[in-house]
Amino acid sequence: MMQQFLELKEQAEGCLLFYRMGDFFELFFDDARIAAGILNIALTSRGEHDGEPVAMCGVPVHAAEGYLARLIRGGCRVAIAEQVETPEEAKLRAKAEGKPSSKVLVKRDIVRFVTAGTLTEEALLEPRQANVLAALAEVRGVIGIASCDISTGAMVLEECAPDMLNAALARLGPSECVVPEVWEWASGDEIERPKSDFSSDGGLVRLKAIHSVATLDGFGDFSRAMLAAAGGLVEYLDHAGRGTLPLLLPPKVHAGDAVMVIDEATRSNLEILSSQSGARQGSLIASIDRCVTGAGARMLAGDLAAPLYNRAAITQRLELVNWLHGDPITRANLRDGLRSLPDLGRALGRIMAGRGSPRDLGQIRDGLRDAATLRDMLGALSDYPALLTHLLPDLSGQAEGGHGALVDLLSRALVAAPPTERSSGGFIAEGYDHGLDELRATSGNARRAIAVMEARYRDDTQITSLKIKHNGVLGYFIEVPSKHGDALMEANSGFTHRQTMKGAVRFNSIDLHEEASRIAEAGGHALAAEEAHFEDLVANIAARAQAIAITAEALARIDVSAGQAERAAEGGWCRPSLTDGPQLTITGGRHPVVEDALSKDGERFVANDCVLAASDRLWLIGGPNMGGKSTFLRQNALIILMAQAGGFVPATSANIGLVDRLFSRVGASDNLAKGRSTFMVEMVETAAILSQATDKSFVILDEVGRGTSTYDGLALAWAVAEEVHSRIACRCLFATHYHELARLSDSCPALSLHHVRAREWKGDLVLLHELTKGPADRSYGLAVARLAGVPDPVVKRAKQVLAKLEKARSETGGIGAGLGELPLFAAAPQEEEPDAAAELAARIASIDLDALSPRDALDLLYDLSREAQTSGALTKS
Repeated sequence: MMQQFLELKEQAEGCLLFYRMGDFFELFFDDARIAAGILNIALTSRGEHDGEPVAMCGVPVHAAEGYLARLIRGGCRVAIAEQVETPEEAKLRAKAEGKPSSKVLVKRDIVRFVTAGTLTEEALLEPRQANVLAALAEVRGVIGIASCDISTGAMVLEECAPDMLNAALARLGPSECVVPEVWEWASGDEIERPKSDFSSDGGLVRLKAIHSVATLDGFGDFSRAMLAAAGGLVEYLDHAGRGTLPLLLPPKVHAGDAVMVIDEATRSNLEILSSQSGARQGSLIASIDRCVTGAGARMLAGDLAAPLYNRAAITQRLELVNWLHGDPITRANLRDGLRSLPDLGRALGRIMAGRGSPRDLGQIRDGLRDAATLRDMLGALSDYPALLTHLLPDLSGQAEGGHGALVDLLSRALVAAPPTERSSGGFIAEGYDHGLDELRATSGNARRAIAVMEARYRDDTQITSLKIKHNGVLGYFIEVPSKHGDALMEANSGFTHRQTMKGAVRFNSIDLHEEASRIAEAGGHALAAEEAHFEDLVANIAARAQAIAITAEALARIDVSAGQAERAAEGGWCRPSLTDGPQLTITGGRHPVVEDALSKDGERFVANDCVLAASDRLWLIGGPNMGGKSTFLRQNALIILMAQAGGFVPATSANIGLVDRLFSRVGASDNLAKGRSTFMVEMVETAAILSQATDKSFVILDEVGRGTSTYDGLALAWAVAEEVHSRIACRCLFATHYHELARLSDSCPALSLHHVRAREWKGDLVLLHELTKGPADRSYGLAVARLAGVPDPVVKRAKQVLAKLEKARSETGGIGAGLGELPLFAAAPQEEEPDAAAELAARIASIDLDALSPRDALDLLYDLSREAQTSGALTKS
């Protein structure tokens, strides 16, 4: 056995090996140690191998899914090794090979690899989160990305420049990423596969074969890089499924210019899909998600991760939300109908992956039937928007001939509530197959006959405690207490002894054996018949897989729209208007997450306006800590994101010029894993903004320049503000505590000064959280320190030091002295003066002293002396 295990372990390619032994999956050696630590189960040992005890642990087969989920969350990958022949087949094989049948080992093989990106089981997936697997390939300097959620079959191909790869992966959020060996852009978390898997020609051939087409032109225009990535993705799925591919829908092309670009740092700073702690709670999606289906919640997450940059498409989404927002009764009825829907897409994914159950068949039946009901309800209304006009036919699969025949077949074939396991049968409805009904009747009659037999045996033996029982080892047997065992042991009793237990004796009889045989035979035939019907129903569903997937997607879109309308009604949100211009006019804007948190404590959020235009596109915002600067910056970024995702926004009104890229340099922390300090992280983020932002972008910058010396920080903040204002010329909100930056308003015509209001009252700081025009008069840092609980002696000493510093500033002009005379560098670039000392040092370093005669050396010394005096190098050095 151990030899078989080691051979399979070698095939497992670094995965933990679940080795099937009876009713358990066993793990051995290091696999057992790792699993026991993660699962918190007992670690034991058994025998020896190479002189060492064999560590082992196990999990029950019937509960394996729960343990697998914990291992996957723990970062493990698992190979499942199942028995691929029965003990009887193993004995026949041994006989054919001339080996003793008593010592033959049942064959086992790895039937599947379970990894983070290849999950389909309901118990292993988060219902409200997509589970994306991505594959990457590089072709002639372009990165191809193939992504797929195999739980639903959705597949998307795209390409990007290498410097945009991180932003693309941040948008997709893959659970697992597959790359060719020796990947240049590796981060250490990728799964490496042979380079030969990532062939564009191979990808083209595999996709055409999967979808049974002669050309992919009908699906889109795919580049070589996209096809290479697709090839790697399909090969990995083929490997993970051991030759069985999951559901893969026709691939779609993701056009990079069709969505807003948001880099990884901005997604983290804005807490779009998860908070800084990594949890969903406290994020934007947690605040706005009112979807009643898992599929709707997953689609909403996709909308927020990739807001649109196409005004017509955004308007279509907004019109449907607005239509539902204006009709509360229809919205409530629609949401009630959606709430009862099963997860149609994931049920289809399990069926197509060969892991479906009778319950999944029932979910397809119920989901398609309820979708048709919703179509009829919505279709009876009038004046519905264009997007709904497009979605209604998809609800019934009209483009593929309709789902009616399939729903009818499944309704006739299945019981009302099919079980999750098909091995025990009982899922085919009575009346669907008369032959199956007869087999069930035979089995039922035999069971009734056994009940009659039990009563007769009690009367004949006068043993009232006699019972006929059944188990998986003995089958049916007669059991009596030990004190009555001797009477049934007699030669003419008609009973045959089977087993003696503590306190009981078990027997068999000819009549019981005959009835048990009838039950077993009828039951076996019935199970075989149900299995054949199951395969037939799966084939019928597979024939309509693409149409069912389209219906599932349409239901999700309707759920998202209804959820957006519901959230807007709850919060009094408005429909944004979108233009192609550079303006941003938000009246009464609020931060949805902060407002939610305040409302739970009975507090009111202070709304603020934001009005940016071509002539006033950069707001420099000052004021105290805790005054609301960062909240104001984030809320406007989120309002833009929500609007372009196609939803209402938390504001009184909003007129938004489309944003192509969203950037946030707000609140950083160090990254010790990459050897970066907090300041370094902030500078990396700032550098990305300055190199990638366009005049259509929206940028929020919070306290650029902190974390280094005051002079360096002020200089950097000044230069960054000038660059954003004059070269990039995008809309920007710039929060700072450097009051000296207010002087930029003299040289930057499109820059205006604003601050959050605060007042001191009887020694206490009162934060008003209101934004108003004009520069901040002070930062109130000491008052905030007192609020934070800094001891009074420290605050008093700080006041003394502050008084001296302010006195020195008034006498000397402070650190900002002379900044007003600086020319705007973008308009009047200054050439750096040559460094005379450095040039002189370079000349001296280049002299070959060994090659100089005494006379030459003296002449050179005079030359160097004159050069140093005329250039001033000696003074400077």
